Amino acid sequence: QVHLVESGGGSVQAGGSLRLSCVVSRYTYWNWNNCMAWFRQAPGKEREGVAAIGGGTTYYLDSVKARFTISRDSAKNTVSLQMNSLKPEDTAMYYCAAVARWCTLTAGRLKPGEFDYWGQGTQVTVSS
Repeated sequence: QVHLVESGGGSVQAGGSLRLSCVVSRYTYWNWNNCMAWFRQAPGKEREGVAAIGGGTTYYLDSVKARFTISRDSAKNTVSLQMNSLKPEDTAMYYCAAVARWCTLTAGRLKPGEFDYWGQGTQVTVSS
């Protein structure tokens, strides 16, 4: 069983930065090459994959490339998302997700249904 807890959300003005963290608590062996990802969901929109890390690779949604950076620290059981140059369209609930295998893409995107474990979410609001 894997338990994910996010933190670090908040309200910032456009151009600002936030760092989201996801603490991974596990009661079975967890391979840190497994896929860890951040998704977001804005009101009235589908949940979309923002970034993922696993198996030595990373993935970023086109709209966040060069602005967001995903990283992990296995010693601290943490996966982080550094978000810079934030835009109002980045406003959403952000979720940490995990699955016990390497990251896979469907039509070039992360799919929520491919992930087995989810955090409760942390709100990010960017004002113009």
